[in-house]
Parts: sequence; structure tokens; C-alpha cells
Amino acid sequence: MSASPVPAPEDADQAGPLYLAWDDIGLASTALAQQALAAGVPQAVVGIVRGGLIPAVWIAHRLGVHDVRTVEVTRTTSDAVNAAKTPLPTVRNPASLGDLAGLDVLLVDDIAGSGTTLAHTVQIVRDLGSARVRTAVLAVNRANWPAGSEPHDRIDHIARLTTTWVVFPWEEQHDQR
Repeated sequence: MSASPVPAPEDADQAGPLYLAWDDIGLASTALAQQALAAGVPQAVVGIVRGGLIPAVWIAHRLGVHDVRTVEVTRTTSDAVNAAKTPLPTVRNPASLGDLAGLDVLLVDDIAGSGTTLAHTVQIVRDLGSARVRTAVLAVNRANWPAGSEPHDRIDHIARLTTTWVVFPWEEQHDQR
């Protein structure tokens, strides 16, 4: 993976979850779109459902990309803060991506903890024939990141780095804080 043209800001360590507001998502999506644009406009944007769908659409609009697709790949067992993870990602209906042969694809997710879900989905997109796959995430939770590597070694575009659980405005627990 190539390094992002603009380093992602890193949040100070905090004890509890980081609650992002809609304005934070807009700023982060704009930053990711600008980073992706520096490497060329992709032909398709793929959102990892559920959390990656909203930023994928937002980024596609900013880039003027009309080909937006989704795939469901999950590891988190629930929406609760600090929810358990499955050993391997669960994939549902990868055929929904259709034919990606020869396309430059930007793959978008809301959060990366270890990078496993993103790496697994990159392989699915490559197996469907994509000529180029770039990755973008709103946030990386470095608390779970594998020792000995850096997020920018495996993710092309990162809007924010943190060391705690991130709660997005579309999640139920965001309304309960």
C-alpha cells in the first residue's frame, strides 16, 4: 500500500469510546476523497456494509463516481462497544459486487482495528478482476493493530487514528451516550 499524501491526525489516548458526529464524518469523508483524488479518480467505489456504506456514498459524491457497490464483510459480533470479534471475517453475497474486471476500485470502510476485514475484502475485489484496489477508512483503532506494522503500510487512505473504540453517528449507542 502507498502512504497517504496527508498524515491522518491521531487522537490523544482516552479511556472511553470516541463519539464521532456527522460533521466529523463529513470532514473525514472529504479528507479521504482528497487523498484518493491525488492518486486518480477510481472507476468504482465499494462500501463494506454496514459501516462503510455511508462514507462510501459520501466519498463517491465528492469524487463524481456513479458506480457505487457494496459487500457485507463483518468480524464484530454485535454493535456494542468493545464487542467480540470472530476469528475470520464473515462474507455474505460477494456476488453482489458484480463484474469488477479491469476496474480501479476504491474500497471504503468506517473502521479498521486489525485490518483483517479490509485485507479479506481486498482479496475478494481482486478475485473479481479489479485491476487496482485502493483502501480508505474513516478511522483506525491502533489499540488492536498488529505489532510491528503501521496502518499506512496496509491501508492507502486514513482520515483519523485513535486508540479507542469509535462510535459512529449511525449507531444506536451513539444516541444513548
